[in-house]
Amino acid sequence: MAHVSMQGLETYIDQPVRVCIHGERGEEMAPWVNKRVKKLEWCPDRTHLRIFFDDHYFFAVPLGSDVRQTEGEWSAYDKQVGLYYVMRNEENVHV
Repeated sequence: MAHVSMQGLETYIDQPVRVCIHGERGEEMAPWVNKRVKKLEWCPDRTHLRIFFDDHYFFAVPLGSDVRQTEGEWSAYDKQVGLYYVMRNEENVHV
């Protein structure tokens, strides 16, 4: 299984996406939020990849997370805390 990489996300820069962070199925889930990916950046200690949506707000996804990517969706699962970080290409969203 792939892990988090900057190259896998470069196609999302300047693209409208829907984002959500959630736990396991059956748990309460936050609503999907419309965003636009502004930039990608390593955190200072290089343990996470930051996915910025503007100059201040970002996801910090652990580099060891398991990544699954399709044409319209990127998701990373952090086993240590049981969270999924998900981005869907706005053009392919049917939620």
